[in-house]
Amino acid sequence: MNFWVARAAWACGWRAGCLRSASNFPLPPPGAVDVAELLRDATAAEEGPREAAARRLPGQCSVLLFPGQGSQVVGMGRGLLRYPRVRELYAAARRVLGYDLLELSLQGPQEDLDRTVHCQPAVFVASLAAVEKLHHLQPAVIENCVAAAGFSVGEFAALVFAGAMEFCEGLYAVKIRAEAMQEASDAVPSGMLSVLGQPQSKFSDACREAQEHCRTLGIENPVCEVANYLFPDCRVISGHLEALLYLQRNSFKYHFRRTKMLPVSGAFHTRLMERALEPLAQALKEIDLKKPLVSVHSNVTGNKYMHPKHIRQLLAQQVVSPVKWEQTMHAIYQRKKGTSFPRTFEVGPGKQLGTILKSCNLQAWKSYSYVEVLETDEDADQNL
Repeated sequence: MNFWVARAAWACGWRAGCLRSASNFPLPPPGAVDVAELLRDATAAEEGPREAAARRLPGQCSVLLFPGQGSQVVGMGRGLLRYPRVRELYAAARRVLGYDLLELSLQGPQEDLDRTVHCQPAVFVASLAAVEKLHHLQPAVIENCVAAAGFSVGEFAALVFAGAMEFCEGLYAVKIRAEAMQEASDAVPSGMLSVLGQPQSKFSDACREAQEHCRTLGIENPVCEVANYLFPDCRVISGHLEALLYLQRNSFKYHFRRTKMLPVSGAFHTRLMERALEPLAQALKEIDLKKPLVSVHSNVTGNKYMHPKHIRQLLAQQVVSPVKWEQTMHAIYQRKKGTSFPRTFEVGPGKQLGTILKSCNLQAWKSYSYVEVLETDEDADQNL
């Protein structure tokens, strides 16, 4: 992200995200600035800085990764509150959501935070608050950002960061998405199973036989399929709960080294989420989407968005499509031998995306850092 864009989008404050006058969004606080207007003005800046940015070496650039649902933990956000505008983010979130997201994030209980309807907005806001912290500690990281990617709901945060949508509009879409996915999850006992396999693991055969098992139990149209491609030999399988339990009981048969149920309420990124498609699509129609100011990669394709209409189409399709995260990592970090890698920052709760990056590309991971969102860690802040 070139310096004039970063200055407009961050230094002028996040409150501008609430400027939309549509009835779905809250009124802006007094004195709010229109970031979209500032971004348009900023692009008229002189050509000198653009030429300097073009000469930037790969090792001077940065990539931001935004985590998804499952990374939430009580206390997230506590390490961010002393940074400018973070409390304003949470205040705006309260107006959009209708409840105190900061209180829930800090105090829990964990069972409430884990509910899809709550954890998706919580991870979204905490991730963008982490960007605010990163901008305060190392503004050059924001200014030199060349790409961003978010895992599942994290893709919405990545798009807000990149200027493709305003903060409150993005949060509103996440709210609708989370409510619709919660409703779909409540309709059918289902879930997600993390599977660490081996080269000889047969994921397709395992899913097919788990579906057959469900049919013997009288389950019609059973679902069991790969929902997340994480790194080589590691997948997340989503589907009916009985299918996932079958895979756990028979993990040796399919050469699975380890299986673990994820703390989510449903079979995300499968056709069991189809009832969430229409509400999310309608919400996205109400949002003024723009071309991202930096490359943002789609979960559905692994490729970067080229046009706002692709964002609207693929963000809706994402809820029933597998997350191609491994493919995304290859797309972002592919380069000629001997070329240095950009610095990578995970912005949001947890370090899961860093762990995945290490398994996808060890050399890229060596330039990885994360932004602490729990208790303030002075040493970690200085290391950033």
